[in-house]
This record gives sequence, structure tokens and C-alpha cells, in this order.
Amino acid sequence: MATDTLALRKATRLLEGAYHQLSAILAPPQHTVMNFVFDYNWACTNVALRARFADVLEQHPEGLSVDKLAEAVDLDKSKTARVLRALSLMGCFKEVERDVFTNTRLSLILKSTNNTGCYAHFHSRDVSKYAGVLYETMIDQEFSRSHEVEKAPRVFACRKDGTEESFWDMMKKDDERRDIFHRGMLGYSEMTGTSTFLRQYHWDNVSSVVDVGSGIGAFSMPLAKMFPHLRITNHDLPEIIVQAQNAWEKDAPDALFDGRVELVPNNFLEDIPAAGKDVYYLRHILHDWPDAEATTILRNVRKAMGPNSVVLIHDCVLLHTFQEPGVGTTEGLSIAPEPMLPNFGAGSHGVYQIDLTMWFLLNSKERTLDEMKNIAQVPYNSSLTRR
Repeated sequence: MATDTLALRKATRLLEGAYHQLSAILAPPQHTVMNFVFDYNWACTNVALRARFADVLEQHPEGLSVDKLAEAVDLDKSKTARVLRALSLMGCFKEVERDVFTNTRLSLILKSTNNTGCYAHFHSRDVSKYAGVLYETMIDQEFSRSHEVEKAPRVFACRKDGTEESFWDMMKKDDERRDIFHRGMLGYSEMTGTSTFLRQYHWDNVSSVVDVGSGIGAFSMPLAKMFPHLRITNHDLPEIIVQAQNAWEKDAPDALFDGRVELVPNNFLEDIPAAGKDVYYLRHILHDWPDAEATTILRNVRKAMGPNSVVLIHDCVLLHTFQEPGVGTTEGLSIAPEPMLPNFGAGSHGVYQIDLTMWFLLNSKERTLDEMKNIAQVPYNSSLTRR
């Protein structure tokens, strides 16, 4: 069975980019444009997730009738069938007999125990609502020219619903939504192959690591298991550290009780208390913040760093769909072979959709390499660096 290796992901990117570009060339333009719009898979997926279709079907590997499935999840039979048939077109669930469905390798991702399913849950339930007001925010006098967190499409949509709380405050007060979000972040790591970085950096030559904005330990937990010599400090908000404590006690208690991992609450917009460590690691942190806040985070990291410390920024990098010959440099970033779009086109679909997600949620973004360099211009000042 194929595994989710870096080579497989690269091959998938090339294949997806090629066939979407070929289809756009060959198919009537009306067909292709309407395919952009006629895509309600997110809504059907949200129904399947919230009603737990995959969990029920797992108990019936031979298949279960729509009647019985609808009864089990307390939904209307005919509407349940329409959702299942729409998803089955995409290989998510399979109709093995008329009105009898089973799971597939895709639908198993939608089980309530699957972290990537939580990631899909978060997007299909919450983010889709914020996307629906995008144009309104682009013409609204208050929102259209602002790049502040408080002027994100999410805020605009929430105002229409009569609420004003920030994204992080919303997470703080809703235990279920917070659990889905943080498990979804684990799923995002699994989906994007973050674990490959465990093998691509010389961790054997490092003694101490600070995981800045660590969450519940999606990266630092496997890091601690693979490299038990490391001393790891996890930094995040107090309520997240409480969740992290539970996660470490359950999944990596030895690292916690041996003192190899320290869970320290903090707000990285104010300070980074762990000073003079070897590595400061930021995984999918800067894309959560507009440029001003991202620069503040990096400045605080710089203050905490010692003379020999390094900072590792683990984020997506966007490329333009046009690369002028002989102008600029990709600095090691992969470029698709001609005649494909240089950024692999639809093969990079997920990265550019995440960029939009960050806009909808937080008025932030994924960045090009030049944009990343701009926010990273944090000068060294020995008088500010702790000893």
C-alpha cells in the first residue's frame, strides 16, 4: 500500500496540476467555470461529519441501507440518500446495491476519531460561512482597505449574527469547537506531512528547542519521542497549555514526567520567556497573523535568542503563476515543468485555499518568499537580548 511520502505528494501535485490544466484547455469554458460554482461537496461533507455517517457504516462493512442509516442518525431518508449519492460521485462512500452504502478509503477520513476529519469539520462548518461575505467585505468602507485582524471577513459575518468576539475568544469559550480545531491542526499536520521535517533537520546536533505556539504538541510530541535527548519548551496560551498537559499525559507521559518537556503558558505577541535555546521553531504560526503582528512575534523571538540560536519558520510559500525567465530566483523552491504553470497550478490548490482561509478567518495570509523575507528583517540588538 502506498504511504504518504514526500515523493508521493510531489507526484500527486504534478498529476493534479497537469490534468486540471489539460481539462481547462480542452473542455468548453462554460463547463469549467460552472464546475467552479457547482461544488457543494463541502456542504455534503459537513452533513456526513456532523451526523457521523462513517462511524455508523463502519459497523456494517457489508453495507447499510439508506433507511437504516437515516434512522440511526435521525435524518430524513431521501435527503440522506441525496447527500450520499453526491459524495459517492467523488469516491467518498460507495453504493454497493441500490440504496445500500459502505465506507471507502475517503469516507473513513470522516470518522469522528480521525484528526483530518476534524480539520474538514472546521472548514465545512465555520470557514464556509465567512467565505460567503467576501465580496461584501471588499466593498465595505470599514473593511475593504484594512489588513487588521479585527477586519477579517469572519468578523463581518459574526457582526451580522450579532457577535463581536475574536476568533481566539470564540475558541476559548466553546469546548467542542476548540477540541475540533486543535485536533484538526493535528490532522493538518498529518495531511501535509509535517512529520517529514523530523527527518530533514539535524536534530541530533541540537540540545534545546522552543516550540512557539505549540498547540497541544502536534509537532513537539513526535519530536520528543524520536529524539529523547532534546529538552523541549512548549509555549502557548494558558488555556491551550491545559489541553496540552492532558495530551502529553495521555500520549507521551515519560517525556513530561522526566522533565524533557516543559509546558509554559505565554502570549508570543508580548514575550518569549524561554531564552538562549538552540532552536526556536514556528510551525504555521506566522500565517495566522497580518504583517505587523508577524513582525512583532519574530521580534520577540529575536529578543529571546542567544548568539548561536536559530529560528526555523515552517510555513507554506506561494509562487506566482507566471515566472519571468531570468528574473528573480526561486531559491530552491520547486518549479513545474513546461508547459505547466510554474507553481503547479491546481496541483497546489490546497496551499492557495489555505491562503484564502487565513484571509477569511484572520485577515492574514500565506506569503511569497519575498514577503517572508520582508517580515523577517528583525535586526539584532545585543542590549535587548537576554543573557
